[in-house]
Amino acid sequence: MKLLPRSAFGQTVLLIGILLLINQVVSWVSMAIFYIQPNSQQIHQLLAKQIRVVFIDVKHSELSPAMAEAFQHETGIGLYREKDALQLGLAQAVYYPYRSDEMSKLLGGPAEVRITQGDEYLFWIRPPQAPRLWVKIPLTGLEEANFLPLLFFLSLIGVLSVAGGWLFVRQLNRPLKSLQRAAEEVGRGDFPEPLKERGTTEIAAVTQAFNHMSKGIKQLEDDRNLLMAGISHDLRTPLTRIRLATEMMSGEDDFFKEGIESDINDMNSIIDQFIDYIRHDTKDKAEPGNLNYLIEEVVHTETPPDRIIQFSAGELPEIPLRYVAVKRVVANLIQNALRYTEGGIFIETGIEARAAGSGPAIKYAYFSVCDEGEGIPEDEIDRLFQPFTQGDKARGTEGSGLGLAIIKRIVDTHGGKVSLSNREQGGLQAKVYLPLSY
Repeated sequence: MKLLPRSAFGQTVLLIGILLLINQVVSWVSMAIFYIQPNSQQIHQLLAKQIRVVFIDVKHSELSPAMAEAFQHETGIGLYREKDALQLGLAQAVYYPYRSDEMSKLLGGPAEVRITQGDEYLFWIRPPQAPRLWVKIPLTGLEEANFLPLLFFLSLIGVLSVAGGWLFVRQLNRPLKSLQRAAEEVGRGDFPEPLKERGTTEIAAVTQAFNHMSKGIKQLEDDRNLLMAGISHDLRTPLTRIRLATEMMSGEDDFFKEGIESDINDMNSIIDQFIDYIRHDTKDKAEPGNLNYLIEEVVHTETPPDRIIQFSAGELPEIPLRYVAVKRVVANLIQNALRYTEGGIFIETGIEARAAGSGPAIKYAYFSVCDEGEGIPEDEIDRLFQPFTQGDKARGTEGSGLGLAIIKRIVDTHGGKVSLSNREQGGLQAKVYLPLSY
């Protein structure tokens, strides 16, 4: 399972989130280095100077009670023996190792710092000048900072930034999704209405170019259909006259008559295949249908009296089908198996998962047509799907070579896959995969 997104949408949103996180971390570090740390150092220096002032004219570690009371009255700074300090709040004070080390450096000896937070923010300091005394220094405006509002606002900014980036990228990618769907429709032989030219100037230019391309392809398709229809009409007219002429031939010419009629039938069949390949039922719209029922209908129609076709139907949901086109696919595969083999024919349906490139596997409905013939060389399999390509002599050489090309084109319009493979027990297997949904 890959953790990083593969789409441009997901990668862009992830990039915005990472950059925002880095910005928040840098902001915190910068605030700690350039604001919190200097502010803390200034407080320590202020406290150290005040303690030096207390003991500036004291040669011993003892202060007279009168002097201590007067000093506290003027400055608010009190000096207490440990017993008295414990009663006045030292017992509830919290020890701070970092502040104690800093104060020891500034006072030139081992010092201990404790802090009480209540109505007042009180520093309790045991100075190296008087280890048996505690100096209580009140400071106002220095209450413990509450970082919850800051965290809230930073988190809110982060969420809004990611959400804004998500909306921006989504809006940017929406025309690309429309282009993707339209390209898939054109690939299936459908031609959607021209797309709206929206988005950035680059995407609008791509959309405009795609609309021109789609229009050009549709025009080529229409011209090719018109050309094929004209050729078909022009060829069928003389063929019909030739057929009428053969009906007027005498009985002595029956041999020639049968040969001419056979050639006419072959030519009509080839023309029909050309038209099928060009048209590939573009007017036939995909609708939910039962593939098993369709195959049963074709098997009933195509099975000759002297052959057996075994059909094993698996459980399938209704899937989008161009009904007439898929019937032609099944019929062509069955006709090929009947034409090129003398043994049994086996048809099976079911559901199978197939890998879709580098993405997750996709479930397809499939049907396979298997025969008991001689198969075909492995290096010939891919070539057989090209127009006007026929198999080797083992599979026969009749027809125009458009049968498998027509099948592949119809399956491609469904977004499916078709494959040929030789069976281990002998014969050829043709397998068609159709998506469960468009």
